Amino acid sequence: MKKVYFLVIGLLFVIHNVANAQDDKFKALFIYNFTKYMEWPEAKRSGDFKIGILGNSPITNELKAFTAKKTVGQQKIVIEEIMAIGDCYKYHIVFVPTKASSNVDEIVQSVANKGVLVVTDKPGMAAASSGINFVKDDGQQTFEISVKHIHEQGVNAGKSLLSLGIPVE
Repeated sequence: MKKVYFLVIGLLFVIHNVANAQDDKFKALFIYNFTKYMEWPEAKRSGDFKIGILGNSPITNELKAFTAKKTVGQQKIVIEEIMAIGDCYKYHIVFVPTKASSNVDEIVQSVANKGVLVVTDKPGMAAASSGINFVKDDGQQTFEISVKHIHEQGVNAGKSLLSLGIPVE
């Protein structure tokens, strides 16, 4: 009986990890696609297109693999882990994983009107302060979008992106 119990627990653990890995792949794909539907200010249209992930997150490797050799216009995409909140202004997109969500308000204040899209991964964040927030809807990965917060971050969202997300205003 103990063997069956441990087997079931182990199997559930594996299934959970596979599901999380799949979610990270979808989020990486979404983040890349956000680059196609956003308009950054002129000052952000040269040099590398930088996507930063706050802290250590499995999505970093997914994004690196997915965006290798891809560009945004003529800009090469670079994926980096951000270790200091004060560095967030250097990026085009900042992804804040759930475990770092206590820092969102500070990040949003530090990038206000600097052309940095803040993307989060915790329920309620788009309504509170982020531009885009990943959520699950009927078990499917999707995102909420706040036009107000995107504008406050100094970025413009294309109408086609607005029709794909769940509006929070």
